[in-house]
Amino acid sequence: MDKLVTFLPHRLNRQPVVVRGLTADELWLCVGLSGTAGFLFGGVLAWAARSIALIPTAVVAAIALGVFAGGGFLRRQKRGRPETWLYRQLQWHLARRYPTRAGGLITRSGGWSVRRQKFFPSLPRDKA
Repeated sequence: MDKLVTFLPHRLNRQPVVVRGLTADELWLCVGLSGTAGFLFGGVLAWAARSIALIPTAVVAAIALGVFAGGGFLRRQKRGRPETWLYRQLQWHLARRYPTRAGGLITRSGGWSVRRQKFFPSLPRDKA
């Protein structure tokens, strides 16, 4: 008898979905951005109403709204795409915005040639 594994567990290394189609990393990103926006908005409201209690209230409300709306939006964007699509999109946008920090991402567009050349002009040639 052959003692090989007859199946390959392809979902073994995937991050599990936690809330509304978001993985744990995506959820933390959504919570962080929503909480920051809520803190800024709550600060303006607290200054206008002269009540410091509006800041944590706005943060909690923004996080709830951000997870609900952001989760639905990201779930629609990720539907039918590979698991690493979101991370590659973020990496691509950063590479386009800051090209010196591309991190090994190829952003060149244009035609590619697979033909060999007879000589390379940048390399020194033998004079013999």
